[in-house]
Amino acid sequence: MASNAPASHDRIPPRALWLLAVITLVWGTNWSLFPVVVREVSVWTFRAVGVFIAGITLLAVARARGLSLDIPRKHWVTVGLATACYLLLWNIASTYAAIMIPSGQAAVLGFTMPLWAALISWAVLGEKLGPRLLLALALGAAAVGLLAWRSLGVYAQAPLGVALGLLAGIGWAVGTLILKRGNVGVHALVLSGWQLLITAVPTAVGAWWLAPAGAWVMPSWFTIALIAYIALVPMAIGNAAWFAIVGLLPASVAGLSAILVPVVAMVVGALLHGEPLGPTQWAAMACCAAALRLALVPPARA
Repeated sequence: MASNAPASHDRIPPRALWLLAVITLVWGTNWSLFPVVVREVSVWTFRAVGVFIAGITLLAVARARGLSLDIPRKHWVTVGLATACYLLLWNIASTYAAIMIPSGQAAVLGFTMPLWAALISWAVLGEKLGPRLLLALALGAAAVGLLAWRSLGVYAQAPLGVALGLLAGIGWAVGTLILKRGNVGVHALVLSGWQLLITAVPTAVGAWWLAPAGAWVMPSWFTIALIAYIALVPMAIGNAAWFAIVGLLPASVAGLSAILVPVVAMVVGALLHGEPLGPTQWAAMACCAAALRLALVPPARA
C-alpha cells in the first residue's frame, strides 16, 4: 500500500526490488515509441487517451480486488497538486522532448529526477544524505553528464526539447515529494488510477483546444495498438509500481531506484532508431549500475 512506512536505507524490501525491475523494463522500452505514435496523433490526444485508459483500468482492477476507491477529502489538495506536477507536467513535457531530441536523450534529461528529488528532499523535507547516497547521486550525475556530452550539438539545435526534458524531471520530483509529505493513506492502485483519470481532464481539453483543423482522423490500427500498449503497460502497470515504490522507500532512494530506466531507453533507441550507443554510453551505464547498488544494497556488516 502507498501508506506503508518507508523503509530505511539499510533495509530495502524485496518487493521494492521487484517493482524496480518492472519499472525499468516497461518505462525503459516506452520512450522510443513516442515519436512513432505522434506521427498520426497529437501529443495531447495521445496522452489524453492513454491516461484515461490507464486510469479506468487501474480503478477497475482495484474494485475487482475489493479495494475502496475513495480518497479522503483531506487528501484531495495533495493528490491534485502531485498530479499536476508529476503526471500532467511529466506526460506532456516528456513527450514533446522525445519528439524534439532523440528519445534516449530525452529519457536521460527526464530521469535527472533523482538529482532534483534528493536536493529538494534534503532542503525541504530534511532527509539526511549519507556518504553512500551522496556518492550514488554523484555517479548518477556523472552518468547524465556522459550521456548528454555527446549530444550537445543536438541540444543546441533544439533548446526547447532540452528545457522540456529537464522540466519533466523537476515536475516528477516535486510531485513525488508532495505525495511523500502528504502521506496519502491510499492503496497504490487506487492512488495511481485516480491521478491518471484527473490528468485525463486537462489533457483532453488541450487535445480539443490545440488540435488543428482536420486533425480528427482515425489513426492506423498499428498506432491504435501502440497507444493501447502504452496505456496498459507503461502507464497503468508502470505508474502503479512507481507509487508502490514511493510508499516503500525514502524519497531520495526512490528517485535513484529509477536511474536504470534511461539506460534501457538508450539501448532501445539505438536498436529501433539508430541512436548513438558507444563507449560513452556504456560508461554511463556502469555509473548507473554503481549508483543503483550504492542506493539499494546496504553495506556488509562485520
